[in-house]
Amino acid sequence: MTAAQKRAKEKAEYDAFLANCPSRLLLDRISDKWVTLVLAALGSDGPHPGEDRRGDPRAMRYSELSRRLSGVSQKMLTQTLRSLERDGLLTRTVTPTVPVTVTYELTDLGLSLHGVMRGIKGWAEAHMDEVLANRREYDTADRSTPADRPTPPESGR
Repeated sequence: MTAAQKRAKEKAEYDAFLANCPSRLLLDRISDKWVTLVLAALGSDGPHPGEDRRGDPRAMRYSELSRRLSGVSQKMLTQTLRSLERDGLLTRTVTPTVPVTVTYELTDLGLSLHGVMRGIKGWAEAHMDEVLANRREYDTADRSTPADRPTPPESGR
C-alpha cells in the first residue's frame, strides 16, 4: 500500500467514537466556548457595539475581538486565536503600520465551521430559558432511592 493510499484509508476511517481518533482533538477544540464566540464574532453574528444588526464575515483587530467577547482574558483570547490559526480556520494578517496592525479573518474552512457553530449558538440562546427551568426542577427534585431514605419509625405495637 502506498503512503497516499494509507492516508486515504485512514481519512475514510476517522471515527470519533474510537479513543485514538484524531478527530477527537478537533472536537475538543471546537467545543470550547471561546472558539464558538470568536467564530461568531468574525462571522459578524449578533449585535455589534452600538448597533443591532447582523453582517457579513469580516476581519477584526485583536482589540475589537477582545471588546466583543466580554469576559475573555488576554491569555485565553491569544491561545484561542493561535489554535484557530494553526488549524487553518482563520488567518492572521500583520500590516506594518505604526503601531503594527494585526487583523484576524475566517478562512473558507473557518466559514464552513462558522455556519455550524452559528446554529449551535442560536440554539443555546433560544432554549436557555427551558434549560434553566429544567435545571431548577432537577435541583429541587428528591433524587434519593428508596434504599437511601430513612425508614419511618414503627407505630406503637
